[in-house]
Amino acid sequence: MATYTPHLILDNHFLLSGNRTIFWEEERALILSDLHIGKSGHFRKNGIGIPQGVLNEDMQRLFAEIQFFNPAKLIIVGDLFHSHSNKEHDLFLRWRNDMQHLHIDLVMGNHDILKACWYEDAVINVHKKTLQIGRFIFMHDSCEADLSDGNYCFSGHIHPGITIRGMGRQSLKLPCFYFTPTHAVLPAFGKFTGTHPVHPQAGDSVFAVSQQKLIQVY
Repeated sequence: MATYTPHLILDNHFLLSGNRTIFWEEERALILSDLHIGKSGHFRKNGIGIPQGVLNEDMQRLFAEIQFFNPAKLIIVGDLFHSHSNKEHDLFLRWRNDMQHLHIDLVMGNHDILKACWYEDAVINVHKKTLQIGRFIFMHDSCEADLSDGNYCFSGHIHPGITIRGMGRQSLKLPCFYFTPTHAVLPAFGKFTGTHPVHPQAGDSVFAVSQQKLIQVY
């Protein structure tokens, strides 16, 4: 069972989930990043044996989050899809058909290369670079954000990870939520992804994700 941790940013209330999402209470929005739908199918198409259940597990986790939070909309900060269309995209369309009531905003990521008509058929509102709601900016790569007006940015892209060290030489690399005073980087929602190490500075907060549980390490 997933655990949940409250987090306050600019007087707005966010709930971090061990299922790698953030629920924004004021907007009733579920925020996530980097599902990479189609990635395992892309690898299988190229002769690499990836289990077909990977996407099913991700979509079941997403459905569970939607049931739990009952959001009015999804905000996806990039890389909903991984590459050109394959059978896994058809599975997403069937899932989307069951979720027609849900508004979906997608800020395009570098892997979101499907034709515009595909997003239209899936009833996904596409934002090429940024989506701004109040003082919050949503974009795929926070390095491109203009935060000069005191705005706060939510991003993905790098698949942030943190190394937790134990007794002796034991260590464990885990995906994480990474918060700085100006921006947040979400863990990749899709489990068939790697991680890139982050290096927290004073004033940063890091919540590692392990088996749907959250561990604050900074």
